Amino acid sequence: MRSTRIVLGCLTLSLVAFLVAPSAASGQTSAQEFETQMLRVLEPEKPYTYHAALKETPVHRDRRAADSTPRPDELAIPVNGWRLWIPQDAGQVLSTAAEDFVDYLHTSMGVTAELIRRPMRDGWRDLTPGITVVTAQQAPECTSQLKADKDYRIRTNADQIVICGLGESGAAYALYNLESRMNLREAPFLPHDLDTVRHSIYQTRMVLNWLGWMEWPDPYLSRLAHDGFDAIYASAYANPNGVEGPPHYDAIRQQTPAQMTDLLKRAARFGIRVYTPILYRYTGTPENEQGLRALVRDIVTQFPDIAGYILLTEGFYYDEWFGAGGQGDADLKEWARQWTRGVEIVAEECHRIDPAIEILPWEYNIDFRPQQAALKAYVMSIMPEDTIPLLTWENGKSFKMDGLTGYLRDYSLNQVGPAEVTEAQVKELKRRGMHVYAKVDTFASWQFGTTPYLPAPFQWHRRYQALERYGIDGTHESWSNGYKPNFMTEVRAWYCWTDAPPLTELLRAIARRDFGEEGVDLVLQAWSEFSEAIKSVVDTGPSPGTNNAVANPFFFQQPRRRTMTIEHSWWDQQKWMTHRGGNINPHWPYPPRFLLFYPDFSNQVNQAETYARARSGVVRIEPAAKLEGLAVLPIFTRYLTQAAEGFEKGLRSYRKAAMEAPDDKRKDAVREVLIVEQMQRMLRSAVAMLNFEDLRFRLMTGEEQSAKRGMLDEMETILADEIDRTESSLEAAKRDSRLGYEMERDYVYEPFVIEEKLELLRRTLHEEIPAHRKTCCASMDDEGAGRLRKED
Repeated sequence: MRSTRIVLGCLTLSLVAFLVAPSAASGQTSAQEFETQMLRVLEPEKPYTYHAALKETPVHRDRRAADSTPRPDELAIPVNGWRLWIPQDAGQVLSTAAEDFVDYLHTSMGVTAELIRRPMRDGWRDLTPGITVVTAQQAPECTSQLKADKDYRIRTNADQIVICGLGESGAAYALYNLESRMNLREAPFLPHDLDTVRHSIYQTRMVLNWLGWMEWPDPYLSRLAHDGFDAIYASAYANPNGVEGPPHYDAIRQQTPAQMTDLLKRAARFGIRVYTPILYRYTGTPENEQGLRALVRDIVTQFPDIAGYILLTEGFYYDEWFGAGGQGDADLKEWARQWTRGVEIVAEECHRIDPAIEILPWEYNIDFRPQQAALKAYVMSIMPEDTIPLLTWENGKSFKMDGLTGYLRDYSLNQVGPAEVTEAQVKELKRRGMHVYAKVDTFASWQFGTTPYLPAPFQWHRRYQALERYGIDGTHESWSNGYKPNFMTEVRAWYCWTDAPPLTELLRAIARRDFGEEGVDLVLQAWSEFSEAIKSVVDTGPSPGTNNAVANPFFFQQPRRRTMTIEHSWWDQQKWMTHRGGNINPHWPYPPRFLLFYPDFSNQVNQAETYARARSGVVRIEPAAKLEGLAVLPIFTRYLTQAAEGFEKGLRSYRKAAMEAPDDKRKDAVREVLIVEQMQRMLRSAVAMLNFEDLRFRLMTGEEQSAKRGMLDEMETILADEIDRTESSLEAAKRDSRLGYEMERDYVYEPFVIEEKLELLRRTLHEEIPAHRKTCCASMDDEGAGRLRKED
């Protein structure tokens, strides 16, 4: 380990040995060996480097393996001589996809193909050699098995590929699927007898942005389409016509109508529909109702191409806004009746102008705890029939933790879902014969929200299967973690159509492409371990523990002020630290306040125990009497440690696969391993952070003086380990600008903040604790000497 290591007893030595000991006997790779390689392979990059790449660089790059040769059962597209025929009157969606495919063949596969538009009548069957694209309009017999616009069929023979889409969207997605197949093969080869009919499972697949506010450049939109998304939500918490939302959102950016018009036009080229919010405080008075109707008419008239509107209770609410479960004594049934009347008004006005507009009411803020299933089902029973409710998939799902019952506090992957409340809602909507959409994460989550994606494919796949099983008709697949290309969005795209390959077969192909043939089994083993480890992460939702722990300091004493404070003013400091005051703690103002773990320096509350109860949801489920005297913290940290050890088990294989990957794959492979390294460090730092605070609290409040020296020893050991871990976290953050970013907050942490943490950790270890020990232990020694004199 580094020279900064301070060895403090046998416990520290044994822990270090466990964490970094090489596993030569098992042919695996230790964290230290990997980090040495990582520092050689990856150059530092500044924050937002990856953002710039997504905005500015072309979608396609060279993907052909130099040694690739076709198998006897494969069709090989030659370097020259093939053509791509599309209908003469092809619209912009198919034209864009066809142009993209020609560019793909040239850039990624080294193949030159000519794009030709021609009338598609009876002669389309004999167009060879090349690729022929038709839709139901030109070839009804080829599309007879297709049912929805995004459905398609692909057929191949010795010198021809035929693509049949029911509509242009289906034909476009078929071309993108051809690209995906060739990417997996790393060559322009396909089975020569392929005949696949693929039905779209969802009528809408929507996603939020990851780059930032209204940052939707064409390369980014193109990547979305390649991963099978056909809709975007742009942008959260802003009316599309620029009208300011209710008072609760007076700090949110206002939309620029010209920017929205431009986005609608550009997104349409890729077959991507745009959904937006409508924000309004509905009170039910005649004047207020007329105001709502006028707002809706203005929006729909000004933007006739908006596909639908999401009415989220965080910005479209009745009378008074409240957070999820924070309604106090309000009658939620009455609130829901009034709210759904507001939804009905929006639907009436939209459908007068265009009956095809989708109205998606999302009652997120109505309490989603498991015991509210009947209430949530009731809300669905009064939902207007001409709407499509958008349900929150997993939030509120209950789980067991050593006999205690908790529930998911926010978007998380440790539970597949659906939540009990969601299951009840789906049942009621299906009874009514209504369509149902779900806000459901499928590749990233607020659990590890500062990680670009979660490489847990087997756990994600279980969620995909559950969505199908419950008959979800459409999806909103991210919130503020947003879309960014990765292998999980690629996997997800395959399972949004029927006739997808078996999961293990697909994963083997991805592992082979990204890590090389020799690493396939190692990578699959790692992904399997990660998919199991995530189940033990009981720190749920947007919390410091899974999003900021690698950058969260351990506070022994209240640190100096880093921004203005108003502790002696007529202003209330605590209120000033809320949303309107900046939502930051002036003693550590780098992340938003809710992502900072901070002690109660009045020592009235053990914040570590409070955190364990709150983030696992245990405190909200069990009667208070059953929790009296029960420490949830040891159970909570034991599960987090178990998860970290599960990730470490997978990492030993993952690291080896990356370090032994072929030269042309190694850099990207190392970057993928780096993501999981940071996830594991997040968990271990969370455990250390909570244990440190628990010790600090007991040190400051305990009366047993003889135990305090041992507590200080433990705290020094925790700090020394955390310094080493934080140095590794810093190197990771320096070399991967994807880490630490979460669009709702921009960078929750970046290298500068981790360096600040290190400075405070070292000062705490070398100055604050020794000073306290000198005072504390000296008094203990004096007391002991006094007792001895008395006894004598």
